[in-house]
Amino acid sequence: MFIGHFTERPYQDPKSGYFGATGKSIKDLDLSNEIYDPQIGSDLYNRYLDEKMYAEEMGFDGLMLNEHHSTPFCMGGSMNIEAGILARMTNRAKIVLLGNILPIWEDPLWLVEQLSIIDMISKGRLVSGWVRGTGRESVAHNAPPPYNWERFQEAHDFIVKAWTTDGPFRWEGKHYQYRYVNPWAKPFQKPHPPIWLPGVVSRDSLIWAARNRIPYIMLATDMEPTKEAFQLYHDTAEEEGYKSGPQNIGYLWKVHVDETEELAQETAKKYVQGPSNPFLAGNEGTNNEALMRLPGLSSRKRVLATRNFATANRGGVASAKPFEEQQEKYTIITGTPDTVIPKIRHVLEILRPGSVIFWDGDGAMTHDDQMRSLRLMGEYVIPAVREIGDELELNSPFEVSPSTGEALFETPTDPIVKM
Repeated sequence: MFIGHFTERPYQDPKSGYFGATGKSIKDLDLSNEIYDPQIGSDLYNRYLDEKMYAEEMGFDGLMLNEHHSTPFCMGGSMNIEAGILARMTNRAKIVLLGNILPIWEDPLWLVEQLSIIDMISKGRLVSGWVRGTGRESVAHNAPPPYNWERFQEAHDFIVKAWTTDGPFRWEGKHYQYRYVNPWAKPFQKPHPPIWLPGVVSRDSLIWAARNRIPYIMLATDMEPTKEAFQLYHDTAEEEGYKSGPQNIGYLWKVHVDETEELAQETAKKYVQGPSNPFLAGNEGTNNEALMRLPGLSSRKRVLATRNFATANRGGVASAKPFEEQQEKYTIITGTPDTVIPKIRHVLEILRPGSVIFWDGDGAMTHDDQMRSLRLMGEYVIPAVREIGDELELNSPFEVSPSTGEALFETPTDPIVKM
């Protein structure tokens, strides 16, 4: 079992009017950065890095970062910089990037170099995930939506080749052309860092991941349609001639632990009280129809069952879900360790993921809120979840190969020596 920690790193400014229980709804690409305060931004970046470092201390296996642009709900516009800092400042935890938005990169060779350097500094702890991005990113970065899927696949193929093939060589693709590919940086891990793919709606993306034997991470979706999506992955794997298992699938969802049930409920409500976030049900903001209907960005027919349970801003059709309903459906789990652990077990028994990522410290949660939860996770929840994972035989992709199903034995790397 692989256990990771995640937060969107929201921009929290109570004076902005877009924050808290009475905050105004935000429409995608409709909020000026004139309200941005660099002092607040500086404090928050350092806070979120401190929390990630404490998460490693508390026993998390992975520290997940994600990338979004031009929005206050996620400060990960330069996720790879954060990853580089964590590569140097941590010692054990995997640095999980879910992920770099491949279709908006005009120069994926630069990405080859960045990720190789992160992997070297961390002594081989990088997990490099890709995403296709949303209409927000396509518009803000002038990336042509009709070629989103083509650019994603070609960029992936190019990056893997540049990681695994000695240069120099030429690349003459449809969307990317290079006369000279010879990056003076190679990944620490061989043949290259693990690649994961997160998703919510696209059937094409999930099938592509299964065909390429890439672990697929479902993001905060209802359990029954998630189970259906995982079954599609397993069925595709069988068609491709291999047997997938828990090592091929993962699940990210909101889990907050606190000292009392009352404090847990009070704090978990802050999930839906930060700046509007299309990935936080109950606080999705105002849907920008133009961004959701960009031609070619995604298929309107080849979708997963999870679409019916995803909000409109995530490409779905579901209406907003009250906080209480999300708890009933286990998409938010909160409480003391004694009440949280059985609920996590319920999710693991139904979905059987080899990797889980707890989404915490988000919305309007404070640094103290997050630190309390991380401490209780480390003392009680993580050890219990490991035992449950062992009992249910939920092997991670670091224990069993997603490609072959064979047992893996990681070779310890030398600790990072800080001068």
